[in-house]
Amino acid sequence: QVQLVESGGGLVQAGGSLKLSCTASTSIFGIKRMHWYRQAPGKQREWVAGITSGGTTHYVDSVKGRFTVSRSQNTLYLQMNGLKVEDTAVYYCHAYQTSRSAYWGQGTQVTVSS
Repeated sequence: QVQLVESGGGLVQAGGSLKLSCTASTSIFGIKRMHWYRQAPGKQREWVAGITSGGTTHYVDSVKGRFTVSRSQNTLYLQMNGLKVEDTAVYYCHAYQTSRSAYWGQGTQVTVSS
């Protein structure tokens, strides 16, 4: 069982920056894939970014060049620069080891004002 706790969300003006953190109850270096997802009001949850156990990162096209995913021993980060109103959502951390060992955090709200 892996427990995930997100933090760092808040209200920011368009063009601003936020850094999200996801603190895990165990080391995340051995977890196959760690991801950030987001869900905007009335929309389906969408994948935003991920990092593999080997350190390879991937991003959805809409955030490439603006968001950076990184990690430390037990924390996953999402540095978000150049925020846009359409980035407003609840951001969730996800840990995937196998289809039977996958875990979600409770989410953190990011609101970008115009």
